Amino acid sequence: MIFIGLLVIMLGFVISVLSLALHSVGAQLAVVLFGLAVSLYGIMGVLNRAYLKNAIWKKG
Repeated sequence: MIFIGLLVIMLGFVISVLSLALHSVGAQLAVVLFGLAVSLYGIMGVLNRAYLKNAIWKKG
């Protein structure tokens, strides 16, 4: 699950970098914000869930 989270984060980064190929500033902004949202989902949605499964306070 951690590996999938890292892949989602990298996908968001790649989406943001690919926005440099666009000519319109508005389109670049939209694509960068989408890439940022994908990266934040990877961090908060996938990685955080994976780490909370093995949280130190849950070990008895």
